[in-house]
Amino acid sequence: MFKLYFTVEKIEKNLTELKNYIYKGTKDIPAFQYKEWEFGEEDKYAYTPDFDDRNWKNFQIGESWGGYDKSAWFRTTVSIPEEWKNERLVLHFLVGPRDGGGSTAESLLYVNGTPLQGIDVWHEEAWLPPEFLQNDQIRIAIKAWSGVLNPPDRRRFKTARLACVDVPTEKYYYLAHTLANTVKVLDENDLRRTKMLQLLNESILKIDFLKPGSEFFYQSIHEAYEFLKSKVDQLGEMDELKPLVTALGHSHIDMAWLWRLVHSREKASRTFSTVLHLMRQYPDYRYIHTSPQLYKYLKEDYPEIFEKVKDKIASGEWEITGGMWIEPDTNVPNGESLIRQIQFGKRFMKEEFGVDTRVVWLPDVFGYSWALPQIMKKSGIDSFMTTKISWSQYNRFPFDTFNWRGIDGTEMFTHFITTPEEGAKQYTYNGMVEPASVKGIWDAYQQKEVNDELLLAFGWGDGGGGPTKDMIESAEAMKNLPGLPRVQMDKAEPYFERLRDRVKDKTLPVWDGELYLEYHRGTYTSQAALKRANRKAEFIYHNAEWLSVLSDQLTVQSNYPHATLNEGWEMLLLNQFHDILPGSSIRQVNEDARRDYAAVQNIGEKVINEAKSSIEQNIQMEQDGIVVYNSLSYQRDGFIEVPVSPIFTETTTIVDEVGNTLPAQVIQAENSPKVLIQAKNVPALGYKTFKLSKSSVSESGFVVKKDYIENDFYQIRFNEKGQITSLFDKRFAREVLAKGARGNVLQTFEDKPMNFDAWDIDLYYQEKMREVDRLASVEVHEEGPIRGSLKFTWEFYDSTITQYISVYKNSPRIDFRTVVDWQEKQTLLKVAFPVNIRSTKATYDIQFGNIERPTHWNTSWDHARFEVVGHKWVDLSEGNFGVSLLNDCKYGHDVKDNVLRLTLIKSAISPDETADRGIHEFTYSLVPHKGDWREGNIVKEAYNLNVPLLAGELKANQNGSLPATNQFAEIDNDNVLLETVKKAEDDDAVLVRFYEYKHYRNQTNVSFAKPIKKAVECNLIEEEEKEADYQNQTLSFSVSPYEIKTFKIWF
Repeated sequence: MFKLYFTVEKIEKNLTELKNYIYKGTKDIPAFQYKEWEFGEEDKYAYTPDFDDRNWKNFQIGESWGGYDKSAWFRTTVSIPEEWKNERLVLHFLVGPRDGGGSTAESLLYVNGTPLQGIDVWHEEAWLPPEFLQNDQIRIAIKAWSGVLNPPDRRRFKTARLACVDVPTEKYYYLAHTLANTVKVLDENDLRRTKMLQLLNESILKIDFLKPGSEFFYQSIHEAYEFLKSKVDQLGEMDELKPLVTALGHSHIDMAWLWRLVHSREKASRTFSTVLHLMRQYPDYRYIHTSPQLYKYLKEDYPEIFEKVKDKIASGEWEITGGMWIEPDTNVPNGESLIRQIQFGKRFMKEEFGVDTRVVWLPDVFGYSWALPQIMKKSGIDSFMTTKISWSQYNRFPFDTFNWRGIDGTEMFTHFITTPEEGAKQYTYNGMVEPASVKGIWDAYQQKEVNDELLLAFGWGDGGGGPTKDMIESAEAMKNLPGLPRVQMDKAEPYFERLRDRVKDKTLPVWDGELYLEYHRGTYTSQAALKRANRKAEFIYHNAEWLSVLSDQLTVQSNYPHATLNEGWEMLLLNQFHDILPGSSIRQVNEDARRDYAAVQNIGEKVINEAKSSIEQNIQMEQDGIVVYNSLSYQRDGFIEVPVSPIFTETTTIVDEVGNTLPAQVIQAENSPKVLIQAKNVPALGYKTFKLSKSSVSESGFVVKKDYIENDFYQIRFNEKGQITSLFDKRFAREVLAKGARGNVLQTFEDKPMNFDAWDIDLYYQEKMREVDRLASVEVHEEGPIRGSLKFTWEFYDSTITQYISVYKNSPRIDFRTVVDWQEKQTLLKVAFPVNIRSTKATYDIQFGNIERPTHWNTSWDHARFEVVGHKWVDLSEGNFGVSLLNDCKYGHDVKDNVLRLTLIKSAISPDETADRGIHEFTYSLVPHKGDWREGNIVKEAYNLNVPLLAGELKANQNGSLPATNQFAEIDNDNVLLETVKKAEDDDAVLVRFYEYKHYRNQTNVSFAKPIKKAVECNLIEEEEKEADYQNQTLSFSVSPYEIKTFKIWF
């Protein structure tokens, strides 16, 4: 359209000039007393007004400070001009650069010893409340952090001043600025746009710009503001029917990412202080923060701020919701971890704030497990919110408000926030409150026919910071502007209550399946050490809780280590944060996480050892022996590696209960000899003792050559590159590998994703593949009565891969125990098994069940899932035969047509330039089997790989009251597993958690070793629901496919 007067452009220029006159007077703060420390070593009490800083350096504004990860205190006294004491005064600081987001300089401002607010790139101004203006001067202290940007440029403290605000000018600026932006997003033919532009221009014409800063200038602005405000109130009447946007302040604080956990503790103090300060100025302002872990840190580090937050939660201005301990990854943690995330999160909220949250808030997580709807619903959650699925590369998710149906059929009410992000196709949880976003959130929303109220979370996030004064002023101005949705402030829980009520009688779409994010597929694999540590820790705590219950029951004690276990669980849950466990953080974060995981494991192993010791010293034993523990809920055989000791020598083996001498095999493990034995018929969730005996020489039972292994199950042939050329299953007279194919092929790919190195694997990685085929050596490693092994060593550029390929006498498992010294960058390592199977779908292990995914790329939705997450196993089966690939610490998989592939190492260079370089240890296993994964007993095979039997030594002539064999419980159905045994949190009951894993529906009976006094069914977080069906020692219940059942039992 032809422009004659360029009215919009003229108004914007006038507003830019007017903004400079919001301060009608300023007073520079020229200097501070200053001292610098390494981060974390600073004096914690330098904020107090009477702190002695006379020996500190004098620091002049304009000088530089800091460096990489430094802390500093700046202190000074500021005089208050007498003529300003009844005015609105602010402090204005620019402590560091305006770039770098959450990794750059941030500060906490204290006035007269009180933490006032955070100072950062988005919050440079701090209002001085009237009580600070009663005296002639104020004492200010600034606790500054320099950030962790590379290179470590020093920061320049550019600005420090006291300013006097002309309130009508400020109000006029925000109102006019919002109207101008509204005009820009409306169609030029829209009458409402024309009316607003006319009013805005009229108000601008009332301002006398001839003498800016003069009394006449400010008087004209005051008149313009009164005119515009009165007319805007009338404008709202032009729209009778329009949607509503509920705006909610939010600051997503990543517990760690481009900064460490210790930095996030400080970010909380700054962000929360800013929120509190803004709440004092804007009574309608509402704010949400979700992480109990961060509140706990705040309580420990800044109790004064914590108490103020607590008051605001009690008053209803501040919302604590979110449902989980932190905002975790939901791909990699196991099911019990996800339950504990909610249990620990909700428990903290209730105990500290008296709040029961009903919403799970996970805006920034890299895909959502199909197990989540049941976990959430059975943990007292009604609603689920995210924005992240909008980041998908290929397909637009078809719904924004819908019911998400989980693996067992449970439906969870789900809503996606559709706030647009400027310059991007995806939605954001770090929203702006401006006309473009308020209009855009409604324009993007797909379920307009069922809902006309949307939730907009606004505020600077990821590195914290939160909402700004500008955002709140803009929300106030947009309460009822023509052409835009109405805007109101409110909280998330009431919003979801209204939304559920609004759609309850309407037909909502249903999404039945996982919420797969078509992006960030590398997070299943990045930082392999953390993935391994997490898997190991989860099973250590599984064992520790069960053994502690068993110890209490058998020794008639009450020593269950609640506090110790919960301390470990909190640390484990913390490190499942969605940028820690996925491996998408800086090097320092990963180093911290490794230390944390080591501490977690030490705590768990200490509990295990104490429980074992308590049991073992009470077992009756006439001669030297061992006790073998089975922490899984089915009887099993298993391999144990017993360290050589004075009791268990290299010529020792075990004798079972009927006098059979079981074979033993001396092996070399970690430079010290061990004896490998196979214990048989170890009872479910119990123990079994074995007497020791001198071993006899047993025949091998294997053929082990450098290019060939044979046992009772298989004949395996290798080529000169160490790859399997034939895997013949003798049981079924069938070749497992595809015709002409090779198995256990180690494949490498150039891995240079377009955007986020540690996060992403892009499909084009497949265009350039190199095999690891430079075989440096092969040797016969083991050839005993239990196991036969070949040792292969490959070289690949600067890396070395050593692999022990083992077969067993009494197990169909083929193990590939692997040690890798990996020194490559941006190189993906996978292993491939092309198998002689025709199937259009593969089955993957996930939390509390499994999921089928296509092996073809028929649609864009199929090919988008070229890399997917799986836990302990993946299976490809025909009607009467299948092959499963198991692992002990890997998660990334891809199965295309008949090729099973497991992703082993990623090795990104950003944000951690050293990612995945170093030593890796892992085992994957191949299990050919009859029928599908159910008939092949693959779930139990995978558990057996991940949860080996435990053992302890028993000395001769030991008096005790405990029998030679003990079993905690026995389940009569093969399709149900008892996943968790622990002491209840609030009473003397034992909590038992079962799940159905074969997609069956039946009645289940569980027999316990002790009589049941009382039993109740409860939800996943131990809240009692109804009386359970039990008689004597037997608990009875029905299960549906993939259902989780939890009970509290008093014995």
